[in-house]
Amino acid sequence: MTELGEFLRSRRSQITPADVGLTRPGDRRRVPGLRREELAQLAGVSVTYYTRLEQGQSRNASDAVLDALARVLLLGDDEHAHLRTLARPARAARRSARPEKVRQGVRLLLDAVRDAPALVVGRRTDVLAWNRLAHALLAPHLDFAAPNRCATQPNMARLILLDPHVRDLYVNWRRKVDEVVRYLRLASGRYPDDQQLTTLIGELCVNSPEFAAYWARHQVRDCGHAVREYRHPLVGDLVLAEEVLQVQDDSGLRLLVLSPEPGSASGERLALLASLTASAAAVGPAAGEHLCTTTAAGGPPAS
Repeated sequence: MTELGEFLRSRRSQITPADVGLTRPGDRRRVPGLRREELAQLAGVSVTYYTRLEQGQSRNASDAVLDALARVLLLGDDEHAHLRTLARPARAARRSARPEKVRQGVRLLLDAVRDAPALVVGRRTDVLAWNRLAHALLAPHLDFAAPNRCATQPNMARLILLDPHVRDLYVNWRRKVDEVVRYLRLASGRYPDDQQLTTLIGELCVNSPEFAAYWARHQVRDCGHAVREYRHPLVGDLVLAEEVLQVQDDSGLRLLVLSPEPGSASGERLALLASLTASAAAVGPAAGEHLCTTTAAGGPPAS
């Protein structure tokens, strides 16, 4: 079954007849959720057409049909967009795959943010750049200059799922895993030809039972603002508001900033963490050093 078919079937299985006004006394079902013919009827399409769509035999679904399916399946905005992407794989494959390079202006912005952790993350969740405080908060056991080299570039999904130091950092680790999986499922639809992304997802499915279980749910959601709780080994518990900003003119790049509530204990502890790391010299790429700039379809894998 195609990715589109699996997504439709997973969403169909999670909608009960009562959700869409089809409650029938004595109706016994072998499987949960809506039947194909019920979904087709509610969406105003033939059963034959919907079956072909779910089996990947129709690549020309109109916006009206996709909107109707999204309405019946009670899809959110991100799920609706994901449905459209999966229904038009050729269009998704043509999506621009610009090299993942952080502009100098963005690097200067990171350097200017001194009181809050800030980092730039790529479409595969690779860490492309971070400031001193983000490094000290999220992965002080890694080299600060690691994002500048392809061979050592950290990947947040890999760190969260497979690195015990980072796993212990998140108070609500399973919630974070759920968010990572939902984003990667969305990204896999947006960039179906990205072999590095496919390799990353395969690695996580093999090495993390939690990732594999969440991945099988076919749930999607883009990254957004959130409140994060951390348990840092040096300064203790932190509650930080995470804001996610899209980097203009760079496909898939996001700027993440983590800020404490003014006057809070978290603010004091973050200031303490900043003071503990202030003595470290600012380290950037050496003159003439080539920054890692991989593309969606190729290039060296992120570590």
